[in-house]
Amino acid sequence: MGAFLDTPNTEKCNEHGTGNGLRYGVASMQGWRMEMEDAHRAIPCLDGGLSDWSYFAVFDGHAGALVSAHSAEHLLECIMQTQEFKAEDVIKGIHSGFLRLDDEMRDLPAMSAGMDKSGSTAVCAFISPKNIYIANCGDSRAVLCRSGLPVFSTRDHKPVLPAEKERIQNAGGSVMIQRVNGSLAVSRALGDYEYKNLKDRGPCEQLVSPEPEIFMLDRDDEHDEFLVLACDGIWDVMNNEDLCNFIHSRLQLTDDLEAVTNLVVDTCLYKGSRDNMSIVLVTFPAAPKPNPEAQRQEAELEMAIARKIKEIVAQEEDKSEFDYLKMLELLRGSDHFPYLPPGGGLHAKQPFIEKMFREMCPSKAHSVSVGYIPLT
Repeated sequence: MGAFLDTPNTEKCNEHGTGNGLRYGVASMQGWRMEMEDAHRAIPCLDGGLSDWSYFAVFDGHAGALVSAHSAEHLLECIMQTQEFKAEDVIKGIHSGFLRLDDEMRDLPAMSAGMDKSGSTAVCAFISPKNIYIANCGDSRAVLCRSGLPVFSTRDHKPVLPAEKERIQNAGGSVMIQRVNGSLAVSRALGDYEYKNLKDRGPCEQLVSPEPEIFMLDRDDEHDEFLVLACDGIWDVMNNEDLCNFIHSRLQLTDDLEAVTNLVVDTCLYKGSRDNMSIVLVTFPAAPKPNPEAQRQEAELEMAIARKIKEIVAQEEDKSEFDYLKMLELLRGSDHFPYLPPGGGLHAKQPFIEKMFREMCPSKAHSVSVGYIPLT
């Protein structure tokens, strides 16, 4: 849990697609963590007579990647095979599917042998022509942006929440340093079977519960802009308003959703996230579109940043001590720049800042490798 790389792995896994009037983009990045434990699933058109339904999900693994990977592969199947889902009781079907998957994963060889003790959060969404069904188990989060505002968010399942703490204590556990038994940072998750061994209690009464919290929202085709599903590596450094504002502004620059999600994970890295990061962005027909005014403002911002970097480089007398971090420090303390991305600020322009620095100071380009220290 506490081990980190010397430099972050910034290679990204991307995906995009369309279906049912929706568009989606995905970005995931290992970041500073020793391993990549996130997983995701995106299916814009479901099978089995539900071609006008879509499914998206993010899974944030811990103590290994087995549960997150298996859940990404099989949660949808477990939900759709329940009698409740087949009978069009979607909410009960989702609930039963989560519990069924959690029970079945106990029999995976590595689990039953006690060799693997991993677990995973899960947040997923079914989008039908009229509704959005969202289920959350753990501290990954879904946020719906409508008319530029985050109008809905799932609740992070943390051990300090009164109802979660009560269940943990009733199961004979404790909450210390905001963790289950001083160890696990989430109170609901798939897997984590060492916390689910009480024979006299049901699956939702254990120290850690696999029970999802499920919501049904009516779609508003005129105002729904986008839905975000993301792990806590994103939410650790951006709140709901920040992320919605940032994505809203970036969608006015490009309709490339992979590019937008890449900007999100890069910005979160520069803001100081030390975790794996995964985001699924689903846009509705009312999402912002690229427009010339927003693109003009972005160009003006980049010109202003470039001018300031040139000014800093020109004024620096001791070139031997001057490097990228010194330039960042001076840039950070400079005058306010016009049209900084809302929710992202100067962090969102750090790739551009790096590019300018390399061009202006090629002999100091090696110092950019340590530029992931956040601009706090």
